[in-house]
Amino acid sequence: PKHTFWTDGGRELFDCAGQGRIDVFFLSGGQIDGHGNINLVEIGDHAHPKVRFPGSFGSAYLYYVVPKVILFRTEHSRRTLVPQVDFISAPGASEPNVFRTGGPIALITNRCLFSFVNGRFTLQSVHPGHTVEEVIEHTGFDFDKPSSVPETPAPSAETLTLLREAVAPQLAEVYPQFAAQIFGIGQDRETPA
Repeated sequence: PKHTFWTDGGRELFDCAGQGRIDVFFLSGGQIDGHGNINLVEIGDHAHPKVRFPGSFGSAYLYYVVPKVILFRTEHSRRTLVPQVDFISAPGASEPNVFRTGGPIALITNRCLFSFVNGRFTLQSVHPGHTVEEVIEHTGFDFDKPSSVPETPAPSAETLTLLREAVAPQLAEVYPQFAAQIFGIGQDRETPA
């Protein structure tokens, strides 16, 4: 596609990240803990896991070299946001003697937005329709919060215009089903079975 200069997939992604040519990366995991560690491998005993995830691939590398990693998790529950991950696929922080240019700066869920500074999450805002008490109830790790937590602001008119008129058409070329579902564009195209 015309929106990516890559011709060799993952290898070029890792090269670009290592060269400092990727500023922000979005990353998720089956589990995320309060230290910013993510688990993309398994839950339970390593010899006999209860759940097997797709694997780490390059998450640990990207977590170290991309300056700003935004974690996301669409299921905000004690099952997914845990006190300690069962397997560390990528660590949220490193020992002081480890050189690291990247790491987590935030975690966004379907309930709220956290920032990540000095190895801890801080609740930044709660999405409309949710409460601080609900976030506390459904989060398995401890986090900091200000005395008054604001509501997550709605996107500005300019941001919505940018998303709908510039971003959505480009997404439709690469991710037609996603663009159709989220933006309602490209629905006239036939979807391969």
